[in-house]
Amino acid sequence: MNALRQIVAVTSIGLRAIPQRLGPSLVVVVGMACVVAVTLSILSLSTGFMRTINATGRADRAIVLSRNARYEYASSITRDNVPVIADAPGVRKTVDGKAIVSAESLASIPVTKRRDGLDAYLDLRGIGPEGFALHPEIRLISGRLFRPATHEMIVGKAAETAFEGLEVGSKIQMPEGDWTVTGIFESGGNASESELLADSETVLSSLRATTFKSMTVLLTDTGAFTRFRTTLTTNPTLTVDVMRETDYLAVQSRELNGFLAVVAYLIGGIMGLGALFAALNTLYSAVSTRSTEIATLRVFGFGAGSILTSVLAEALLLSLLGAAIGASLAWLAFNGNLHSTGSLVFRLTVTPALMAEGIAAACLLGMLGGLFPALRAARVPEAVALRDS
Repeated sequence: MNALRQIVAVTSIGLRAIPQRLGPSLVVVVGMACVVAVTLSILSLSTGFMRTINATGRADRAIVLSRNARYEYASSITRDNVPVIADAPGVRKTVDGKAIVSAESLASIPVTKRRDGLDAYLDLRGIGPEGFALHPEIRLISGRLFRPATHEMIVGKAAETAFEGLEVGSKIQMPEGDWTVTGIFESGGNASESELLADSETVLSSLRATTFKSMTVLLTDTGAFTRFRTTLTTNPTLTVDVMRETDYLAVQSRELNGFLAVVAYLIGGIMGLGALFAALNTLYSAVSTRSTEIATLRVFGFGAGSILTSVLAEALLLSLLGAAIGASLAWLAFNGNLHSTGSLVFRLTVTPALMAEGIAAACLLGMLGGLFPALRAARVPEAVALRDS
């Protein structure tokens, strides 16, 4: 009998015996399912978060902040700076010659989560007259746009879904009185859908502020960025930093994304060790139970390699089954669910690639768990069969 036929025969014998060891075998399956499901549930946070962030930025948009400001709330752009930035080379213009720029203001609005009633905060972003030309992805889906110089705003679809009191016609408290929600917009599932939009000058007036937080510009093309940045950063009347919108968002999201990944792999690693030891214990027990059978096979000419492979195949099959169950449960339970982190609302995302990664990791754990029992099985002496007979 050649080696391949020996492997198939011995593996079949081992797999047919699994029902006789159903309890220990289920320990491996359930353990791997838990490892994969929990790890994927946490990684779905990171994946959904980054998918939302990546959908927001464009390489032909640039954001201008005051010098050394790491984020918008720490930035301050004066009114005198606005026309200087708008007139810089590389800024795209409308058909009537207006620069497609938006000097933007920000305010934090207290809201209540629909899911658990907890308090949270959303960003009210004041945008300039060309704000919608700057962000063509924004599309009104109900109600109407806000009117300049009035206490009106529109709300992102994700924010309206995740928080109470943001429906069309709702009133939002601000320092100078209530503001009315006049419409709901969507923007392709990006981060803008977590914001409230209003007229920038009106937001500034409501906050009794005199400076904008940032300025976003649309460039003529992606290659115009270097010239635009050099012009602003070398202008002695300006003290600003300039970044591509994609780079700015990548910097802002790096720490949280890294934290989520570390948590996922740390928890998954700890649970994986438990599943690994469960597989070791189960397969050692199986090898001990089958020692006479394995020795008898050795007497009949079955090689150590075929026996080793059969034990590894059993470990792989149990791990694969558990991993498939865990990945399926993660997809059914978490994929597409809305989640809010800070002021950002996004959907948990369990991608096929993420599921494949989880299944592959579980199979690797199963193979490691089966390696030492397989080596032990391959070394069962033929004398065991002769003695027991």
